[in-house]
Amino acid sequence: MAASMRPAEGVVKEAAAEEDPRVLEPGAAPFGNFPHYSRFHPPEQRLRLLPPELLRRLFPPQSPETRPILGLDVGCNSGDLSVALYKHFLSLHDGETCLDASRELRLLCCDIDPVLVERAEKECPFPDALTFITLDFMNQRTRKVLLNSFLSQFGRSVFDIGFCMSVTMWIHLNHGDHGLWEFLAHLSSLCRYLLVEPQPWKCYRAAARRLRKLGLHDFDHFHSLAIRGDMANQIVQILTQDHGMELVCCFGNTSWDRSLLLFRTKQTTETLPIPESLTEEGKEKNRLRF
Repeated sequence: MAASMRPAEGVVKEAAAEEDPRVLEPGAAPFGNFPHYSRFHPPEQRLRLLPPELLRRLFPPQSPETRPILGLDVGCNSGDLSVALYKHFLSLHDGETCLDASRELRLLCCDIDPVLVERAEKECPFPDALTFITLDFMNQRTRKVLLNSFLSQFGRSVFDIGFCMSVTMWIHLNHGDHGLWEFLAHLSSLCRYLLVEPQPWKCYRAAARRLRKLGLHDFDHFHSLAIRGDMANQIVQILTQDHGMELVCCFGNTSWDRSLLLFRTKQTTETLPIPESLTEEGKEKNRLRF
């Protein structure tokens, strides 16, 4: 979210600022909750890297008990990427609906910003399948109540897959090293599979720099962070060494240089082998070397 703006985007940024009184600078939204994010990092950049059949391969319809697939989207912003992921994995085109779609995939999408969540609810074309809630994910009590309430509707205790797209930096900057560690611990305990798009370290520096340019207070933890450098590798190490997950594959990098990493809990290994399409030699060139 903190990638630098191209000159051509300046016009878009200015127009968007007129629509929303909040400034469209990452530094002005210290939790990453700035509006119109998809104008600068469009969902298509992620979708082109993800196989449309991914969820069907990970969760084959063996019995009615395995449906719907339950997904958790943390830091959903105004829901553009949430909707795009839903359409992508169900192979739905613009304006197309599917009567059985809500029985196939359900997403719980949360964000810390109630304004963005309200916008997501109003503009969502699949209200029966996507649920948007305001949630500070680091608030343990609220998180437990709201997520358990959703899961209990389906008789489940965990989500099948979680999506954490360009969120880790904001957690890290606002909650420090331990906060990032805890955040990943919670996600790994809540999701059988986890798709993570970490922000690289250069985005941290850019976010801190923009905050200073706006004359706002610096991030409390920025200068004291010990976890830094290759953030994709750091997050792989935390999830695999500390939180009982394994890296399934990397789907490649977006045009703004962020990798899409798929993890799964090691317990899942006993029941669901990794699909061959995700481990074939032909995709080795797109994998991160850790």
